[in-house]
Amino acid sequence: MTTFEDLGLSQKVLSAVTDSGYTIPTPIQAGAIPFALQRRDILGIAQTGTGKTASFVLPMLTLLEKGRARARMPRTLILEPTRELAAQVAENFEKYGKNHKLNVALLIGGVSFDDQDRKLERGADVLICTPGRLLDHCERGKLLMTGVEILVIDEADRMLDMGFIPDIERIAKMIPFTRQTLFFSATMPPEIQKLADTFLQNPERIEVAKPSSTAKTVTQRLVASHSQDWEKRATLRNIIREVEADIKNGIIFCNRKKDVADLFRSMERHGFSVGALHGDMDQRSRTTTLHNFKENNLKFLVASDVAARGLDIPDVSHVFNFDVPIHAEDYVHRIGRTGRAGRSGAAFMLITKRDAKHLDAIKKLINEEIEWHGGDLSALPEREESEDRKSSDRRGGRDKGRGRDRDRDRSKAPRDVAGHKTDIEKADKSAVIDMASKKVEPPMAKTNQAPKRDYRDERPYPANDDHRRRRYQDRDDGPTPVGFGDDIPAFMMVSAAIK
Repeated sequence: MTTFEDLGLSQKVLSAVTDSGYTIPTPIQAGAIPFALQRRDILGIAQTGTGKTASFVLPMLTLLEKGRARARMPRTLILEPTRELAAQVAENFEKYGKNHKLNVALLIGGVSFDDQDRKLERGADVLICTPGRLLDHCERGKLLMTGVEILVIDEADRMLDMGFIPDIERIAKMIPFTRQTLFFSATMPPEIQKLADTFLQNPERIEVAKPSSTAKTVTQRLVASHSQDWEKRATLRNIIREVEADIKNGIIFCNRKKDVADLFRSMERHGFSVGALHGDMDQRSRTTTLHNFKENNLKFLVASDVAARGLDIPDVSHVFNFDVPIHAEDYVHRIGRTGRAGRSGAAFMLITKRDAKHLDAIKKLINEEIEWHGGDLSALPEREESEDRKSSDRRGGRDKGRGRDRDRDRSKAPRDVAGHKTDIEKADKSAVIDMASKKVEPPMAKTNQAPKRDYRDERPYPANDDHRRRRYQDRDDGPTPVGFGDDIPAFMMVSAAIK
């Protein structure tokens, strides 16, 4: 059986690994570490939760024992898709690099530029960052990338697939061509493989699990639900209460940040111990929420896909997909938050009639069928009219008296049985006609000044049309006044003695 001593790591690294309680490397670690120590490019593919982070952290620590970083010239660069994952990698360097005197700089959003600049001025042996913040520092002239020896792109499929391609290409041009490049990911579709090939030179491919496979320790189930949001929330609560005895903690994934906020408020109102995590939150709130969930101060975490990639929360018992992920690969990452390190876990996914297309893509990707919990969509009870009315009420009665319909209802006058207008309506109409036929002249103010000329009748809109008057109030096509016209400022009417 292979041990860490057989991989060629330095004694300082082996001591830190032993202190952490590890003796046997995972398959991805046993396959990647020897080639990384030989300065070979690596493409590592393994399902989430198998120790990919240590696969590049441990050999980097060994290689960095020789040499010293210079100010603003990092020796190694690690790119991560999210702030949380970047911070987690930094924790790994602190854990395994406790016997080294290396400067580790973490460049992520939500943190002061000044604090990060001070770390860069001291010289960074390891630079861990998200692409956006790295480019910000480069544009400000605070970084010089010509000294980078090792480039690590973690969660490569996400980095290349979700809008980071232009940033990665810019960063790659700043780094020497002779660098060593390491790619690690849980999934590697063919189109992403082509992009990865442009960054790697004769890479060693280490594939310890079938791409896009799910852990066998995770029990997967589908739950049928109606498509209304309030119905899905009720279905989720019912499932949680049904399996509550087995739940230690759980992560609930939504596709949109707005849905994360809405579901968080709903669960909080129903008495659940819950926190929220999404990309629009400030960094302090995200860090605090994640810490409380890890420390079991929160039982449930409602999150976007920010929490789906690489976060090391080893003892998550359940994952709930409130929304079916749009990208099938995200399903693998989401349910990979449970069933880690040989533990058992459970994953439930809510399915509506709209989700058939995305569900088929997931089944095709993982190449297996997923059982239904409590019956498929055909077993759903038919909606009653009262339920639709409740849905309307929960939306704040938006379907009642909306827009033109509301005005039309107000304009309806009562009618008699024969369908003719009532006497009240006729009287109201005659009164309007009488008022329109009479021209009422306003009383003339008693003054020596000439009566003020009313230009309203000369404008290109009716004088009694307030709406159109507001639209034309800035137009200059009315009569041009002489001098100040009738609007002479009061201070010009005051007589002043001239010496």
